[in-house]
Formats: sequence, structure tokens, C-alpha cells
Amino acid sequence: MALANPSVATSFSHAASKEKIRKSVVFPPSVWGNHFISLSQDQKKIEAWSARAGELKEEVRVMLKDVKGSEKEMELIDNLQRLGLTYHFQKEIEDALKLMNYNASLSFDTDSDLHSIALRFRLLRQQGYRVHSDVFNKFKDQTGRFKENITSDPKGMLSLYEAAFLGTHGETILDEALAFTKKQLHLAMEHLEPPLAGLVGHALELPLRRRMHRLESRDYISLYEMQEGQSNKLLELAKLEYNLLQTLHQKEMREISRWWKEVNHEGKLKFARDRVVECSFWPMGVFHEPKYSRARVHATKLIQLASVLDDIYDAFGTLDELQLFTDAIQKWDLAATEHLPDYMKVCYTALLGCSKAMEEDLAPPGNTGRVHYLIEAMKSLCKAYLAEASWCNQGYTPALEEYLTRSSISSGYPMVINLCLVGMGDEVPKETFTWLTSRPKLVDSTSRLCRLVDDITSNGFEQERGHVASAVQSYMKEHPGCSEEEACKKLREIVEVHWKDINEECLEPAPVPVPLLQRILNLSRVMEMLYQHGDGYTFSNTYTKERIEAMFVNAIPI
Repeated sequence: MALANPSVATSFSHAASKEKIRKSVVFPPSVWGNHFISLSQDQKKIEAWSARAGELKEEVRVMLKDVKGSEKEMELIDNLQRLGLTYHFQKEIEDALKLMNYNASLSFDTDSDLHSIALRFRLLRQQGYRVHSDVFNKFKDQTGRFKENITSDPKGMLSLYEAAFLGTHGETILDEALAFTKKQLHLAMEHLEPPLAGLVGHALELPLRRRMHRLESRDYISLYEMQEGQSNKLLELAKLEYNLLQTLHQKEMREISRWWKEVNHEGKLKFARDRVVECSFWPMGVFHEPKYSRARVHATKLIQLASVLDDIYDAFGTLDELQLFTDAIQKWDLAATEHLPDYMKVCYTALLGCSKAMEEDLAPPGNTGRVHYLIEAMKSLCKAYLAEASWCNQGYTPALEEYLTRSSISSGYPMVINLCLVGMGDEVPKETFTWLTSRPKLVDSTSRLCRLVDDITSNGFEQERGHVASAVQSYMKEHPGCSEEEACKKLREIVEVHWKDINEECLEPAPVPVPLLQRILNLSRVMEMLYQHGDGYTFSNTYTKERIEAMFVNAIPI
């Protein structure tokens, strides 16, 4: 498969009316083409994998019973979660962590091992339990600093490092722990041996809290395989389940790719980014489990259409056309396409068709009104796009807070959150959607975080093509003399503030079930990984391509 040329050309082209001259951006083409449409599968091999996985799942259930209430239980739960097997043992894990939280005070008091305390802390915080960070005070000396002797325990240091990323505002001890462990682990990398060196390097690149579950399971399978004392049964099950789930994801990508080929027939939307495969990152990050297969298909389609809208408002549509389209979206009626240009009609018709199909396919019986919340979020998204297009047309650079208030909506994340929760059907109480419309802190912080991560990594390219001023320009305007590098550093500090907001909002007591809050948290993980080394969405032919191959193309050898 040939790689796309990662260059973007900006030019001006004539619209249907000769009086209209529009700016257009030539994005790198898709690197996937018809790959997933033509992908074949070995059904006999899949059936053999499934039969063997069924046997191993029962054996792992026995393993869980055998370690119940022991220190080994924590290790097994952590491995199950990181290997991507949680959904097979959901109840067993939930029950174990509930009991672990009940006994937490006694366990933290009696434990003296840094690794055990940090692992227990992380597992419980991940589950939404409000565990106090003062459990780490025992590792400080009389001066209030972390004891030097813990630097000789790299495994414990690594566990403390990972735990520190679940900190909330005011937890100074976790801030100190992060600074201390990060420095010491970097120093330790010079003499660490495998497999610990691999685990430490993996964590320093990006902590567990900020990794997509599906990609983490692929990486962790390789890391776990090298560990001394690893369970061959657990390893084999992880590989089998990864491959089995991959075959389901491949079928989804085949359906999605065929749909997109039909929508974009003869290049009707050739001005926009063709990233339908990359769009799967978001729903895959939110819910990769088998039971959400239909939700992923519908969500990926609508996210690709939202991406087309982004390019229409940012790069192709004239201001008059954008106003017409925004007005039509508010009506949400096919009759409203009458005065739209042909390219807008294609996108508009596809939007209405996809939302209708999602409602028919996924709505709980007798409760089809949930897609209404998605439609309202899409209307708000288009209004935000139009406002930013107006800013760009005027050459206006807003203050940072004004920018973030608007761009947190144009980031698309409020819409994507509604989209994914609608896809979860009757798992989501209707009250949750009422909560979403109030723009709660978790949604706002997630949206702002994702907008900032995007702006920090893609600012140079966006400004070259005449994009609306980003958070970087807004910050520099408020701080005369500030360089772009300094602005990005300060904005990254704001990202860290939002991570603490998110951590806090995902703890009990919460206004909606914590498992649903964690689905929203997962969107921030997607952004951290997709934009880890730059704009991995627009320029998807390097590390993003490798990650897609890991998720959808390359099975793990067994």
C-alpha cells in the first residue's frame, strides 16, 4: 500500500458561480483505499480460535477464584484489564474491587510495599472509588520528601508513577510523586533490564491513564509475554480474544468503507479529508467490546460526516453557503436542501440518513427519542463552525476564554459524546442526556482538553492554510512577546488542569453511573494517542497507519 504524500496545498478554485472564488485545501489522500472492502477472513481459523478461547475463559475464572482476597488478585485484575479481557470477567472484577475498597483502610495501613499500595490505589481510583492519596505519606521522610531508598525499587516507582496520573486538584503528594518518579525512572532507564525496561519505557512515553484500551492491550500483550512468571493460559487467551475481536472490527470496517464509497461516489466530497478508517478511532476508543458493534458502525459514519462538515466550514464553503447550510441544519428536514449547493446536499442527505438509520437500529423499544439529543448537538456544532468561519473571515483573534467557550463545541466532542451514549442504548438512563444538556464539568473539560491538544499539535499547519485563530494565537495575543513555543507549553499546563478535572469528575459520588463517565473519559485518551506525535488524523500515513494496522489488519501470531 503506497503511502500518501504528507503535503497540503492551498489554492483557489472557481465555484459554480464565476463570481465566487473559494479557498480549497488539498489534503493527503486516504492510505487505505478499498483495503477493507476486499479483506478476506479464514472462517475455519476463527471457529478454532473461538472454541479454544471458550475453554481458556473457564480456566481463567478458576484462576480468579484461587487468588480471591490475596495480593495476587490485584496483579491478576490489572493484567486482565491491560490485556483487554475485562469485558469477559466484568462481574468478577467489579465484585473483587468492591470488596477491596471495603477493606482498603486496613490493607493500606498494613501494607508497606510501595508497588502493592500504588497498584491498589490505581485500581480503585480507576473504578471510581475515592481513595485518599495520603496512603503514600509513609514513603516520605521527616522533611516531607520522598525517601531516597524507594529509588532502589523501580517496580514500585513505576506503580507510583502510574498511580499519580489519577490525581485531582489539591493532591500535592501526587504532584510530588509524579515529578519524583518521572525523574528517577528516566535515570533508571540507563541500567534497567528487560522486561522491566520495556514497561518503564512504555509508561514514560504515555501513561496508562491516557492510553486507548484497545491499543494498550495490543502493546501490553507483547510486554506481558516477556514477564517472568506470566501465565501461559492468560497470554494465550489474550492473543485469541484480540484476534477474534479484530475479525469483528474488520467486518465493521468493510461495511463502513462500502458506505463511504457510495456517499463519496465519483469524488463528490473530494475537497474534504477522506478519513473514514481513522474516524473509527473515536468509537473504538469509547467502546471496543463486541456488544457495541452496531454503535461503532453508526458512530464512525457520523464522525466522518462531521469531519466533512469541518472541512466545509474551514476550507471550502463560502460564508454565504455556510449560512445557508447552518440554517438548513437547524430545520433538519430534507426539504431544506432545496437552495443548497450540490456538494452540501450530499453531506446533508447523508447526515439525515445516518441519524435515522441509527435511531431505527439502536433505540430501545418504545424510546426512540434519544437521537433527538444527538441532532441538537449536531445543530450546535454547525452554529459553532459558522461562528468560527465568521471569525476567520474577519481576521478576528478572540481572547483565550472566548475562544475555548466556542471551540470546545466546535471540537465536536459534545456531539461525539451524545453520539456514543445514544449508541449504548438502554444502558444509558434518559436522565443522563438531560445531564449532558446542562454542559457538566466533565463534558466541558473533556472538550476543552481535546481542543487544546489539537491546537498545540496542529497549529503550524492550520495557520499556514488560513484557519481560524487557534488557542495558540489567542494566548499569544493576551501575552505580548510570548513565543509560539512558550504558548504551547502554557496551554499544555492547562491540559493537565483539565485532566485533573476529569479525574475528579469520574469519582463517586457522581450524578450519573461512573461506567458512563468513564466512556467520556475514553475520548480524552483517544485524543492523547491520535495527536501524540502530531496531527495523526490529517497526516495519518505514519504512526496512525501503524496503529490502525495493529487494530484492524495484523493478527497476533499464536
